Amino acid sequence: MTTNSPLAAEITPDPRLEKRTRRRFSAAEKQRLLTEAGALAHGEQGAWLRRNGLYAAQLSDWRKQHAEHGLEGLQSQAPGRKAADARDRQIASLQRENHRLSRRAEVAEQLVELQKKVFQLVEKAQQEHRS
Repeated sequence: MTTNSPLAAEITPDPRLEKRTRRRFSAAEKQRLLTEAGALAHGEQGAWLRRNGLYAAQLSDWRKQHAEHGLEGLQSQAPGRKAADARDRQIASLQRENHRLSRRAEVAEQLVELQKKVFQLVEKAQQEHRS
């Protein structure tokens, strides 16, 4: 194979395509898009969605958020789990400590029981030795 063949040519990727980012919509933009979608005649929504690069699921999610929480529901939200409330973290910490201390108390009770049995065996052995 020669180095002039098309297979040996190095492919350089388009830097614009290397890092794709998710589109973010402001609350006002979501509101505008919902209003536009609501004004469309029957059968025009598919073409409108394609033109705007949207999915029908996005519109339905935005409608639901708007119906439940108003304009505040359309605000951008941080992705992922919500940060734990300080109270929730404290409760979880106290539950872990409670479990640890309960286990420690259980072990201590078992040790006391073991000591009682050992003491009884020692007393019995001493009584047998005396008689």
